[in-house]
Amino acid sequence: MTLKKLIAIDLDGTTLNAQSLISGTTEKTLKKAIKNGHYVSIVTGRPYRMSGQFYRQLGLATPMVNFNGALVHMPEKQWADEKETGIQRDLVFDILAQKKALNLDFVAAENKETFFIDSLEYFDSTFFASEATPSNLLTAKNLIADPTSMMVRTSQNQAKQVSDSLMKQYGDYVDVRTWGGPTPILEIVSKGIQKAKGVEQVANYLNVKRSDIIAFGDEHNDEEMLDYVGWGVAMKNATEQIKSVANDITEKTNDEDGLADYLERYLDLNEQ
Repeated sequence: MTLKKLIAIDLDGTTLNAQSLISGTTEKTLKKAIKNGHYVSIVTGRPYRMSGQFYRQLGLATPMVNFNGALVHMPEKQWADEKETGIQRDLVFDILAQKKALNLDFVAAENKETFFIDSLEYFDSTFFASEATPSNLLTAKNLIADPTSMMVRTSQNQAKQVSDSLMKQYGDYVDVRTWGGPTPILEIVSKGIQKAKGVEQVANYLNVKRSDIIAFGDEHNDEEMLDYVGWGVAMKNATEQIKSVANDITEKTNDEDGLADYLERYLDLNEQ
């Protein structure tokens, strides 16, 4: 009998390759794991709009974690345990006022259903997985409720500086996380929100013990998750910090199907 594992997978820099896609090899391996009785759950900094396609590609039926843990939900279904944690609306406009001083390309605020961006100049329909209209502009008139998350983009070499500045000013109310992967996106969520808490909620719902959770990640926002689970795996392309908290490291990068390669051996999927 196979002991059921919960496989918690980060997307950018982990499950996704350099083209931000799940390769055929990785898809096949994850589906094989599900067929063998294991659970797969996506745990990402991305909003659902920009990650739902991967949920559908893998044919998942498990809860999903978005916004680094600020939203735990069952896609396309009503779920009594759904949890969404917001940040104060005023804080959004406070940060927007510093856009120039912080060297931000754009400031976006979002919730489960929609998003608001301060300028359509940086709007990219592929990136945002949506079309934008004037109602998506980040204005006091359009943003009437507390958003689940904020997203700001800066340059790769200024990301740490921006993150430090935001934490210095608003660290009592929010946490600032990086998306990972090639995009210098910073995600701003309510204080104390982290992927580990989302994974814990998913595991409790699926009745999987903490010791039976395996998680894969590559970036700062995966640290608590890899530390929390029974077996935390850092990608070969992960940051040194993430490698230092992981139980193991994949032999291959995200662009070489490192996650699939590791799972095949870890779960003896080749034997099936």
